[in-house]
Amino acid sequence: MDRSLFNPDELAAQGLAGGGPRGGGGIRDFMPEQHRRFFAQLPYLFLGAIDSAGWPLATLLTGQPGFAQSPDPVTLHIAALPQAGDPAAEALAPGHEIGILGIDFSTRRRNRANGRIVSRDAHGIRVAVNQSFGNCPQYIQLRTLASPPGDSAKVTMNSVESFDHLDAAARTFVKSADTFLVASRSRAGSGPAYGADISHRGGRPGFVRVEGDVLTIPDFPGNHYFNTLGNLMAEPRASLLFVNFETGDLLQLQGTCEIDWSGTAAEQIAGAERLWRFNVGRHCRCDGHSWTIHAPPQQRAFGMASRMTNASLRPRTLRNAIKIG
Repeated sequence: MDRSLFNPDELAAQGLAGGGPRGGGGIRDFMPEQHRRFFAQLPYLFLGAIDSAGWPLATLLTGQPGFAQSPDPVTLHIAALPQAGDPAAEALAPGHEIGILGIDFSTRRRNRANGRIVSRDAHGIRVAVNQSFGNCPQYIQLRTLASPPGDSAKVTMNSVESFDHLDAAARTFVKSADTFLVASRSRAGSGPAYGADISHRGGRPGFVRVEGDVLTIPDFPGNHYFNTLGNLMAEPRASLLFVNFETGDLLQLQGTCEIDWSGTAAEQIAGAERLWRFNVGRHCRCDGHSWTIHAPPQQRAFGMASRMTNASLRPRTLRNAIKIG
């Protein structure tokens, strides 16, 4: 394994887990041609941004296919911006770190590009990419996209309401989810192994447990990179994005994480190798994307479905939140 491709905390997480990937795992400092074409074909991208206080923020940008373009192997233009009510709107600023994840749910293909925003105008952002790699299709559920014609694939935000806990609707949203995205960031450092990141997590509906304002999340076998858990070891702040694929509604959370590496914890969910807990600090809800992504029962497929089962867990309590909706 080429250790220079990972930051010290990713390497530490790999050590705790018993080892990292063989070789470099396809990590490059540029986007190969197939990744550049892949991003250009998508009508949405998941982003991990960093706000002015250093908190990660997971969000979603949408547009017609082609709204993301790569004029060269180290540049990605994204012709979209968050709506004003999205907490990530101010985070997509020049000089800020960014993680980008593209997923084609119809093929379960996904590719990632991390880097830094170099410019922003009224139409979107330009990103200098310094790290690019693909991931396997494990835990991605097959879905088909339904998007309206024209330039209507945009978020409609409503008023912002603050509150001090996850309400019943938010808990139901999380408990019914089979997919979420997690944005994290490394400790400060120079080089492509440092910065913002966004990753996909998936399982059977209910794989994320909720008790009060604490989510307990299983970590299933994966690519052994440990980008997310490595980042969380040094910088426990994170953001989760849950998507209702039938309505287009989004639930965006910020909070702090703790990882339980013990075998006892992992035994609570079949197939899990460890657990991590997310203590919700605040959240927002966005109602009404104009596109939806459907998953007919006959199309449902997971990389390791037999490992994802329900279990009873015992998480803890926590604190303050913001709601959009």
